[in-house]
Amino acid sequence: MANRHTAKWVSIILLLAIAGIGGWFAWQYLQEPVLPEGFASGNGRIEATKIDIASKLPGRLMEVLAEEGDMVVVGQVVGRMDTKSLQAQLKEAEARVEQARRERDQAVAVVRQRDSECALAQKELKRSRTLYGTDRGIISQDKLDRDAAAAEVAEAMCTAAEAQLAKTDAMINVAIAAVERIRVELDDSVLEAPASGRVLYKLAEPGEVLPAGGKVLTILDLSDVYMTIFLPTRQAGKVAIGAEARILFDAAPDLVIPATVSFVAPRAQFTPKEVETRTEREKLMFRIKVRIAPELLKQYIEKVKTGVPGVAYVRLDQTAEWPEYLHVRLPDD
Repeated sequence: MANRHTAKWVSIILLLAIAGIGGWFAWQYLQEPVLPEGFASGNGRIEATKIDIASKLPGRLMEVLAEEGDMVVVGQVVGRMDTKSLQAQLKEAEARVEQARRERDQAVAVVRQRDSECALAQKELKRSRTLYGTDRGIISQDKLDRDAAAAEVAEAMCTAAEAQLAKTDAMINVAIAAVERIRVELDDSVLEAPASGRVLYKLAEPGEVLPAGGKVLTILDLSDVYMTIFLPTRQAGKVAIGAEARILFDAAPDLVIPATVSFVAPRAQFTPKEVETRTEREKLMFRIKVRIAPELLKQYIEKVKTGVPGVAYVRLDQTAEWPEYLHVRLPDD
């Protein structure tokens, strides 16, 4: 009986020892490597710039050509507004241009007529002055006065005709500007993707009447992908814009993505209203943005996903060597 009791306790002790050793090795395996001097790290999530595609003018949404999750490229048509009213306005404006041009042609003819009449009146006045100045007195003073008045009237009518011609030119410019404005509005009625990325939200359906600025789609600009982390004052003060960084994803720990620091907040986040002591100052956290190069994103744009948690490592000392586990490892590697 004693031997059985002893054997039982020995077995328990051995199992506990094995479990302890296994737990220690598991802890060692899961434990993150110690970060050497000259580096800092912070937790964050992959984010991308969000861009809203909205209608510039109020109107009815005719069609949406992209769904949530679709990839779109810059300049791709993703939606159209109903343009029947604008098409009618364009025809009306083009007719006004044609009418203004015809009125100009008429004004040009009138100017030519008035110029001819003015020239004739000036000749008559010159002839009358010549004849009146002779000793024989061929014409009377009354005739001379009438010719002078006729010349003045002809000149005034010529000036008025030229003013009317200038007015028709202005009317043509106004009509052409109206046509161009409507054409711009027609172009704005075609909704295009301003950047390449993935559709995040579809916010409107065909047939809905949207106000000016009504949102139709939200896309993620996958050329501007970054991770935001927070570092304490001592480390943030050593971070330089353009400093090298590395990003590790929780979902893909075998990948190490190269990045650079693109932003360091000029003010601390979560700052007490009044910081009196050095201990409190050391608790201040600064927002740091670590951005992945657009060229790299372009190569793997189909694999880029936002919201993925991970850790960003920033090199504070540019002479420090990256540890082996932070050497760049891309999907193709």
